[in-house]
Amino acid sequence: MHTSTFPAALLALLLASCQSPTDEQLAPQPTPDPTEALSSQQLDAQIINTLRETGQFDWNKATAHFVWSALTRSDYVLSVGYQPAGCTGTLPADAAGSSAWQEARAQVLALILAEERKARPELTLAQLTAYEEKVLPVVDVTVRQLSTIKALRASKLVRYAEPMGYEPNRPTDAANKGASSLSSSGCGNNVAMPGLLPNEDFTVLPGGSKSSWNQANQYHGIRAAWSQSTGQGIKVLIIDTGCSANQENLGAAFNQGQSTGRTVERLVTLPRTTFLGIPTGPVETPDDDCGHGTSMAGACAAPRGTDGASVGVAYNANLIVVRAAEDVFLDGSREVKGVADAYILAGNRPDVRIISMSMGRLTSSGQMTDAIHYAYTRGKLILCAAGTSFDWSAGLVGVIYPASLPEAVAVTGVKDNLTTRCDECHVGADVEFSVVMQRSSNDLRALTLAMDGDDPSTVGGSSVATSSMAGMTALVWSRYPTETRAQIMSRLVAASSNRNARSSSFGWGRVNVAAAVGVPSL
Repeated sequence: MHTSTFPAALLALLLASCQSPTDEQLAPQPTPDPTEALSSQQLDAQIINTLRETGQFDWNKATAHFVWSALTRSDYVLSVGYQPAGCTGTLPADAAGSSAWQEARAQVLALILAEERKARPELTLAQLTAYEEKVLPVVDVTVRQLSTIKALRASKLVRYAEPMGYEPNRPTDAANKGASSLSSSGCGNNVAMPGLLPNEDFTVLPGGSKSSWNQANQYHGIRAAWSQSTGQGIKVLIIDTGCSANQENLGAAFNQGQSTGRTVERLVTLPRTTFLGIPTGPVETPDDDCGHGTSMAGACAAPRGTDGASVGVAYNANLIVVRAAEDVFLDGSREVKGVADAYILAGNRPDVRIISMSMGRLTSSGQMTDAIHYAYTRGKLILCAAGTSFDWSAGLVGVIYPASLPEAVAVTGVKDNLTTRCDECHVGADVEFSVVMQRSSNDLRALTLAMDGDDPSTVGGSSVATSSMAGMTALVWSRYPTETRAQIMSRLVAASSNRNARSSSFGWGRVNVAAAVGVPSL
């Protein structure tokens, strides 16, 4: 079974925040030295406490000293969103290209360079730049001075200034993500599942492909919906850890059997690893070293073929799989940049209608929010996983970022009893849809494609719920190809189990996609 988990040390912080304070904890605490950075433990404790109290952590509401401390405990990369003086409201479509915004950019960079040169007079603008940004009104820079953060906070040209690469319990060695258990978040388990039983765990379809147990009509009406729609003509873009080069069902065999005339693309937006702004790692490829992206692509759009592999929900949809991160927990600055660039890529592709991302983080990111807004304003329907963790911790953290954003459609997973969240799934008021993906009797999760071969693997959590929901959305949009995003959303809601009363935990509930595409009642 393949699920995404939060690390043990972070869970300890979560549990500790539930306990009553001791006399020692109630005693007055010393004021932090403003010239010394907070420790990672101090940063993590404050972040977790804020998450428990408010449900979100916004770096803009943290002190300059807190932001600076997070920079020093990560990779020093600061994301700065800029704007012309007096500008308020939503970002214009051409923000980064207009002269007023370009002037604001130049002034913000000059401010940063002047402050950083007080400690390093030889510093150049090129050395200051961590990542190039040509679309969003953002600069990604290497900042080491607290005075720089304070100056940016005081400027009316700055929308936000936040560390790109700090998340609770990140590695002590920011250049080596393998130093932490986060390195394997959601990775390493996408292998064929032995012992799967026909007619119980899957149904063999005409032609030989295997339909996962949760595609049965009593859950979402998926098999019945195929009589009216298979996703033809709709392109889904999956932002994840890439796509296995060894899985031919997402390559040379993408068109086979009843899956014909469609396209699959494997792209990469994850930047190379760097040291002091200098690229040091190998050039990244679309290949999936984790396994998570491959399983998401399979659940959404694997072919209905003749080789005995598991079939995806939208088996005639077109597919783009983007490698934007190393794993599903977005705790590195290059992963934030990779994800932001993936949303920009999707926004700029008029052929992309649906974006699915089964990754996330605990703290907010202004740069990712800008990128998601960029794609949203271009008509994309954006699905994001509500969050996945250990079964005994899922109730401690609600819907994670970016599924919590208003532009995102948050999706979670439920068991086949239809009323209980999956063991590792997050729920909350931001959830809009829920998808059946765990069997109560034996904990079996949904079938999908393994890293290679035709024998199915299984995958769980809100991750597979989201990619499956992307497939169902493709079925509906393919049936009504001229409709807008808002109209498609209305059809999904109208065909959902909670359409008359939205749940505070499961949103509109389970979509009956057969009803949504016009199949008569089963």
